[in-house]
Amino acid sequence: MRSLLELIRTNRNFRFLWFGQIVSQLGDWFNTVAIFALLFQLTGSATAVAVLMVLQVLPVAIVGPAAGVVVDRFDRRKIMIGADIARGMAVLGLLLVRTPETVWLAYVVTAVMVSASGFFEPARSATVPTIVERERLVAANAISTGTWSAMLAIGASLGGLVAATLGRDAAFLINAASFFLSAVFLWQLRVPARPDGPRASAGLKGVAEGLAYMRAHRDVARIALVKGGWALIGGALLLLTVFGDRVFRIGESSDAGIGVLYGARGIGAMAGSLVVSVLAARQRNLVRMIGPAYLIAGTCYAAIAVSPTIWVAACAVIAAHVFGSILWVSSNVLLQMNVPDDFRGRVFAAELFALAVVQATVSYLTATALDVFHFSPHALVAIVGFSLWIPGLYWLSRRVD
Repeated sequence: MRSLLELIRTNRNFRFLWFGQIVSQLGDWFNTVAIFALLFQLTGSATAVAVLMVLQVLPVAIVGPAAGVVVDRFDRRKIMIGADIARGMAVLGLLLVRTPETVWLAYVVTAVMVSASGFFEPARSATVPTIVERERLVAANAISTGTWSAMLAIGASLGGLVAATLGRDAAFLINAASFFLSAVFLWQLRVPARPDGPRASAGLKGVAEGLAYMRAHRDVARIALVKGGWALIGGALLLLTVFGDRVFRIGESSDAGIGVLYGARGIGAMAGSLVVSVLAARQRNLVRMIGPAYLIAGTCYAAIAVSPTIWVAACAVIAAHVFGSILWVSSNVLLQMNVPDDFRGRVFAAELFALAVVQATVSYLTATALDVFHFSPHALVAIVGFSLWIPGLYWLSRRVD
């Protein structure tokens, strides 16, 4: 913990990057709970929420190849600022979603916001190694993941409360303001000049260069797929909204139940970021943690199927995301340590591409199983949870030198 606080205190650039993350992600989670509950209210359909979940990730797959090239060619700080402004403007469109006939607007707004995030996230991940010393990368990523988690826990919980008491428009306005404030913090960054040398080629040639690099460095390619394996849990994230709305509903509002389960997700991920900062003294330790983390996280998600109350289910979610956070931090640090600056944007964009495709596919299949084939949410959460054993067993079979 001391090393985490010291990094924040002594590294001005990382501190401003972190401030921007705090405010934008806090607003995001206010928004997420409110919009999920709004779609359930307007449509009563798990498929409607699943479509939104698909749109929360799939645009990243569409813009990803171009985003990776842009991040490797241009000023990453300006890319992040532009993405924040675009997201802040877009989210205001959610104020117009009032009836089932205007639900399509929520999808458009989400697609625009996520497309902008497809540029922001590779730029942020690629920037961290240029402002943080190599030996502090585990601490930096633990802070970033822990912050995401804390904002999820706080934002999801308070977002459900705010939406239930002040109305969902308040949550949407908070989200918009958070992006603009994040852009102000990012403006204060002073990122060191990137090394002289060739930049990514424009267009498809730049994409081809990135793919050639990953083919030539298979270990990097495997690490870039770790988050894609974790994205199998995308179906479970849809199921958390279903459990919060239909199985463990609190009072008259679905916002509160969804908020509890999403808040538990954040608490677990925050705890996991602290655990990995202690355990990951060496790269070898990071790699060794990947297989067991998949297996334990999947088992914990499957345990939701037999949870008698929302509080027991929340404990299972917390435990699952402790190990999910270990996967996330391990992937980030290993890529930042092993990928040269000229290819970093494209590799992180490829990582997001894999995550987006898997999560979108699993979310949609889960919704279809619920709404078309009438599977019970209890059976589905067990299936989705145990699906994490597939990448887990693969990583356990890998030899670590």
